[in-house]
Amino acid sequence: MDNNDKYWYAFARLTKTNSEFVNALYSHFGSIELAWHAEVYDLWKVENITKNQINVFIEERKKISPEECIDYIKERGIDFIHPEDSRYPTLLKNIYNPPTGLFMLGDITQCNLERTLAVVGSRRASENAKITLKHILEGFANTDICIVSGLAEGIDTVGHSVAVENNMKTIAVIGGGFDKIYPKSNIKLFNEIINGKGAVLTEYWPDTDALSWHFPIRNRIVSGLSKGVLVAEAALKSGAMITGKLALEQGRELMCMPGLISNPNTEGIYSLLKTGATLVTNTQDIMDAMKWQLIKFTANEKNIDNTKYSADEQLIIDYLSKDSLTMDELIIKTNLNINNLMVILTKLELDGVISQTEGEKYIITV
Repeated sequence: MDNNDKYWYAFARLTKTNSEFVNALYSHFGSIELAWHAEVYDLWKVENITKNQINVFIEERKKISPEECIDYIKERGIDFIHPEDSRYPTLLKNIYNPPTGLFMLGDITQCNLERTLAVVGSRRASENAKITLKHILEGFANTDICIVSGLAEGIDTVGHSVAVENNMKTIAVIGGGFDKIYPKSNIKLFNEIINGKGAVLTEYWPDTDALSWHFPIRNRIVSGLSKGVLVAEAALKSGAMITGKLALEQGRELMCMPGLISNPNTEGIYSLLKTGATLVTNTQDIMDAMKWQLIKFTANEKNIDNTKYSADEQLIIDYLSKDSLTMDELIIKTNLNINNLMVILTKLELDGVISQTEGEKYIITV
C-alpha cells in the first residue's frame, strides 16, 4: 500500500466538500499528501475554489485522521480505488469531474471495462419496457458484456438482474453508503452482485444516506464507466435524461429503446432520438451501434472439468454455456425425459456448476 493512500481515504471522509474541490487541489499540488496538508495561504492560490470552500475544508480537516480513515475501511472489508490506483477505470479519468475515490464491494477487475453498457430508465417503468429490455439484454447472455446501472427500482433492476441471471458481469453505482443500500428491495440483488457477479461502487462513506441530490451526481459515473448508454424509458425531467445528456457530453454512444407515444415516460426517449440517439429494438442494434462482435463462452472457457461428467450431463452444460434455459426448453433441446433431466440438473446444482434463477431458468455459475 502506498503511503499516499490514507490521504485519498481522508478526502473521501469529508462531507462538506465535493470531487471538484479535491480534483482542483490535486491538480494544483500534484500530490494528494501535499493537498491534504496545504496551508491556507497555499490554498488561496488554487484556481476555481472559493474562500468559503477553503474555510470549510480547513475546519473539517481538523477532525479527521487519515490513519483512522484507512483502518476503518479496511476493518469493514471494503475496498477503495482512487486515481493513482491501477484498478481505477481509464474511462472515468477522462470525464469532467471524475470521482476522486470509489468505495467498492465485489471486484471490478472481473469486468471487461472495454465492453460496458449502461442501462438507465424510469423507476416506475412500464411492464412493456421491462419485458422488452429483458429480451434485448438476454441476447448478451454468456458474453463478456458488462451491464452498468444504478441499482434503482425499475429499469436499473432489470439490467442488473438480467446480467446476474445470464452469466454476465454487472457494475452498480449507488447514491449512498454501503450501510444505507437503497432501495431495500434490492438488497438481495446487491449481495448477488458483490458475490461474484461484478462490483458495487459508491463515492460515499459507508454511513452516508442515499439523498435525492446524490443520484444526479452519481449518474456521471454510470455513463462515464460505459462505452455506450441505453435509455430504456425516460420522462423529459428525469435522472435517465440527465444520464443520456451526460453520455453525449462524455462522447459515449447514446441509444434509446422506443415505447408507447402515449406513455409520459417515453417523452424523453423521443427527445433524445431527435438529437441523434440510435434507435434500439433488439440486441443486434446495440452490437451494430457499438461495433461489437459477440463471442459466447463455452464450457471449457468456464473452467468446467468435462472428464467428470457423462455425455448427457455434458450436453446440458454445453447448452447452458450458450444460453440460460428453462426446464421445458432443455427437454426440447436435449430430448431427455423429465426424470433423467431432473436427476442431472440436481447433480450439477450440487456440484456448483449451474443454478436456477428466480425466472426458473438454469444458468452456468462457475
